Amino acid sequence: MKPRIHTCLWFATQAEEAARFYTALFPNSRITSVLHYGTGDPMPEGAAMLVTLELDGHALSLLNGGPHFTLSPAASLVVSCADQAEVDRCWSALSAVPEAEMCGWLVDRWGVSWQIVPQRFMERMEEPPSPARQRMTTAMRQMRKLDIAALERAYAGTP
Repeated sequence: MKPRIHTCLWFATQAEEAARFYTALFPNSRITSVLHYGTGDPMPEGAAMLVTLELDGHALSLLNGGPHFTLSPAASLVVSCADQAEVDRCWSALSAVPEAEMCGWLVDRWGVSWQIVPQRFMERMEEPPSPARQRMTTAMRQMRKLDIAALERAYAGTP
């Protein structure tokens, strides 16, 4: 059964290419359907119109709608990473606009914004405000790709 609510991202023409890349990058992911434009549609007949996929259980649609709209960092996909190796792997695969990187956020080659976040960081952020949490968030604001060991040192108050 398809989820009642899911995310849809607007692409100019590269939705199918992006879907193939994303499903190869994340485990437990797959393209579930590809709808194509027909005669008289605003894009070339046979071109992918809507690519529906699952990224590790998250339902997502990628729409090839032309250049009328562009993606922005106002909406992002968040990847919760178990360890630094996973942070590094996702960052390396997705980061394409170095000047857009900050605080664990990056932009990929299609303009999609991502947050690559260690699970432990998010667990600590759910704790009540404290000097330790403040030190960690201050350290995070100075990073591009998040460094789990450095965040933990900041949390602990050790150099």
